[in-house]
Amino acid sequence: MKPVRRLMAIAAIAAALPALAVAVFHVLDRAYPLPAIGPGEVSAEVVDRDGALLRPFATADGRWRLAVSLNDIDPQLIAMLVAYEDKRFYDHTGVDPLALLRASMQLVSNGRIVSGGSTLTMQLARLTMPPGGRSLPRKVQQMFRAIQIERRFSKADILQRYLTLAPYGGNLEGVRAASLAYFGKEPKKLLLSEAALLVALPQSPEARRPDRRLHAAKAARDRVLQRMADAGIIDRLEIARAAAAPLTGTRRDLPALAPHLADAAVRQNPHQTRIRLTVHTDIPQALEKPAQSAPQRIGSRLPVAPVLAHSG
Repeated sequence: MKPVRRLMAIAAIAAALPALAVAVFHVLDRAYPLPAIGPGEVSAEVVDRDGALLRPFATADGRWRLAVSLNDIDPQLIAMLVAYEDKRFYDHTGVDPLALLRASMQLVSNGRIVSGGSTLTMQLARLTMPPGGRSLPRKVQQMFRAIQIERRFSKADILQRYLTLAPYGGNLEGVRAASLAYFGKEPKKLLLSEAALLVALPQSPEARRPDRRLHAAKAARDRVLQRMADAGIIDRLEIARAAAAPLTGTRRDLPALAPHLADAAVRQNPHQTRIRLTVHTDIPQALEKPAQSAPQRIGSRLPVAPVLAHSG
């Protein structure tokens, strides 16, 4: 009978563990409440009457951190991000036990960290925590914060916050700033090769910056593409075309159209992060080159028409 009793005791303990874990979590949740999980300060931006970006402004700490919603991001990029970084993102509650088990087995078999087992929610937690190393206590703290985040935010909210805060090299934060700087366009509609690079960069943004380490950036992009091909998510012919696409090592300046009007609008609306002017993007673009030589030709005789601004 002793073996039976022992088995019954083990079964009782195993059955009680989930309830105990929940109780402990609630105690810790009250003792260590979740801090603000969000982008914090974002770049102020001035847009034209149709909402097109005229000029963004860096944050006080010199970061390009532009607000973004999931509706403004290429759906293909979001699908690739989840498939590459956290394929069970929509099923777990902040921590993926299978990913942690895989990471542990890889650590044992390889003698080094091959993959960290972090979910996208854990990565968001890390982005909102003070800088630190890759210690076990810090990983446990990220897991705890990730569960807190999942209890308070929807999956869409988590993705949106991650894609606003993720590092992309230098002072670029968030997918909008990266897309504008590396491709000269909003992330609404990206080429497959462009989306793959934006998925790859946040893992090691400085080591993979295309403007400084072009070969490493291309290799990282191609690994994302290969993973999509192996998973059968994207047709291999499309993958081959994307892998053959050239990758430039250029980092573009962010838009700076109608700079004087934008400066004035921000001064008049210092607490607004999105200010809409009544002009159209085509007008400042058309006038930009002639305006460079206008002061030499006509001095200050040309009157300036007022342009209304309002927050949007």
